Amino acid sequence: MASDGDRPRRVDGLGGVVVQGPFGTGSKSEREAFWLETPDTRLVLRRKDGPSYGDPALEPFVGKRVTCDGFIVGYLLLAERIAFAP
Repeated sequence: MASDGDRPRRVDGLGGVVVQGPFGTGSKSEREAFWLETPDTRLVLRRKDGPSYGDPALEPFVGKRVTCDGFIVGYLLLAERIAFAP
């Protein structure tokens, strides 16, 4: 049975900085991932229509402040829209 943390939660205008760094260190899922660092949390960033990992479309956002619309599921932000913040 899914916990509340596993249920998709809609977010609009979630702001933060995109960073690239290790995910799953020491596990068989270990890889480089894109993250959205917000004042409150750190979420793996993935485009809704993008690949599960290694998405080159996210590279231009690294080190930049962005706003995102989409869904948070656990530690993942499944983004429907990513835009540079003013």
